[in-house]
Amino acid sequence: MSRIGKNPIAIPAGVTVEIKDAVVTVKGKLGQLTQDYTNNVTVKVEEGQVIVERAADSKQERAQHGLYRALINNMITGVSTGFTKELELVGVGYRASNQGQKLDLALGYSHNIVLEIAPEVTLETVSEKGKNPIVKLTSFDKQLLGQVAAKIRGFRKPEPYKGKGVKFVGEVLRRKAGKSA
Repeated sequence: MSRIGKNPIAIPAGVTVEIKDAVVTVKGKLGQLTQDYTNNVTVKVEEGQVIVERAADSKQERAQHGLYRALINNMITGVSTGFTKELELVGVGYRASNQGQKLDLALGYSHNIVLEIAPEVTLETVSEKGKNPIVKLTSFDKQLLGQVAAKIRGFRKPEPYKGKGVKFVGEVLRRKAGKSA
């Protein structure tokens, strides 16, 4: 039996979960999320908990059992508390600024990169003297947040020799030795 899939999901106060026509809708103080699921799993709301069950024991159904339980758990956590990702710009002359939902990045190219961020994601840039600029992304949708963060990181991935580039705060980079004389 799936160790993740069999765990029930507790519904916190202020969050409502509705199930209709193979679609789970979660509403909370931060927003509303929906997720459709296959007929291989059944989703029930009982006594303030969401329970995900599967009909058979095939490999595909076991995988979907844990997947949909994790997706629903992320939806409930997102609309109640939200998610945050922080990106750090490491490099000389690397800067970040924002006007509303437009992120302006200077990453050592001949031009600045301007990115329009989705309205569901809250954007904040922090630039302190003597420290690397930090881009803070906050959202109730974990999938969208990860997608936006990965896109920003993809503009200049950290390189293994000096560690320059856009990296997540707390990310440990694999470093390589330079030329040996």
